[in-house]
Amino acid sequence: MYTLTTVAPSASIEQQVFRIISKRKAIRASRVRKTASLARDLRFDTVDVVDIILALENQFHIVIPDEVPLFTVGDFVRFVREHATA
Repeated sequence: MYTLTTVAPSASIEQQVFRIISKRKAIRASRVRKTASLARDLRFDTVDVVDIILALENQFHIVIPDEVPLFTVGDFVRFVREHATA
């Protein structure tokens, strides 16, 4: 039996990542920018980042290794886009 899997378009992935990040601190998704620093601009701490990573791993069925440098919203979008479609 063959199963067809659909891959979400990049814009959809970006929107989903924005939504997950914005929910962590109840920030409007429209205020989240790809260039925003998680620590400096959004005031996320390590626990917030770990929670975001777990949510992204569950949502996209990927594994984000600890050594991956993720400092901005764009870093998350880029990583998910590259690994969720592979």
